Amino acid sequence: MFLQVLILIIGFVILIKGADIFVDGASHLARNFHISKMLIGLTIVAFGTSAPEFAVSIQSILAGSGDIVVGNVVGSNILNVLLILGCASLIHDLKVKDNTVKKELPITLLLTSLLIVLMSDQFINHQENVLTRGDGLTLLLFFLVFIYYLISMMKNKINNAEEEETIYPLWKSIFYTILGIAAIILGSNLVVNSATLVAEKIGISERIIGLTIIALGTSLPELVTSIVATKKGEYDIAIGNVVGSNIFNIGIVLGVPIALFGKIPVGTFSIIDLGFLFVSAFVLFAFSANDYKIRRYEGICLLIMFILYYTMILI
Repeated sequence: MFLQVLILIIGFVILIKGADIFVDGASHLARNFHISKMLIGLTIVAFGTSAPEFAVSIQSILAGSGDIVVGNVVGSNILNVLLILGCASLIHDLKVKDNTVKKELPITLLLTSLLIVLMSDQFINHQENVLTRGDGLTLLLFFLVFIYYLISMMKNKINNAEEEETIYPLWKSIFYTILGIAAIILGSNLVVNSATLVAEKIGISERIIGLTIIALGTSLPELVTSIVATKKGEYDIAIGNVVGSNIFNIGIVLGVPIALFGKIPVGTFSIIDLGFLFVSAFVLFAFSANDYKIRRYEGICLLIMFILYYTMILI
């Protein structure tokens, strides 16, 4: 038991450090091509910090732990908004750009609502709910809409990209990116295997493990990145990181494993989980659309909802 807990901790350390190295390398790789900061936040940083969730999901599918796959995504998306943006907005009011309110947040809300609908058969038809290959392809299709938006955004913004004072050489950026991915894969293996064994030994369900330990562990890269970005006044990266990560989590982290491997049972998730998943996405949109800022008092509201959610699922 002690050994498994130690392996779990080591796995998280490797996972987080790997994500940090990956984001560092990939960000400088993007800067070599003069991509704007908002686009970096929505793509390189967001996808990079979501790499742990993706690696964990693939490993969980291969280990036959479907609840961890879904719990990882649901828990991470709730954490990203309620905990990460809640903490970041306590440091400073987060400025939200017009494009984010009008395009990126509606896409997030749309994808979140779609996932909730796909997971709601158990409540509507009173039968065991299973996410099928068709559901996975549907999520991927909607994710392609986001990719199309990013491509059009890149065409519009690439000439206006901000120059960075210090940029890694191209070879170093590529090396850091590859090294980070390797560490992420290794760390995810250790995390999933040890977490599953610990859960079995102490009698905790895979749903709770996915929603708490794994969701929090794989969201730590987003937490660190957003807080550091906020301290540096890089609000575009802080917001783009969370918005892009949530879209990536649903479209790729969940969509790809389902599309590849087919049926994943999701019958153990409650209406509380799905309710908070929707509320977190809706509140983020509402707060941002109000005055194009997420203020400190709104951040406190997000953190209160975070505490309320985890109190409800753990008691």
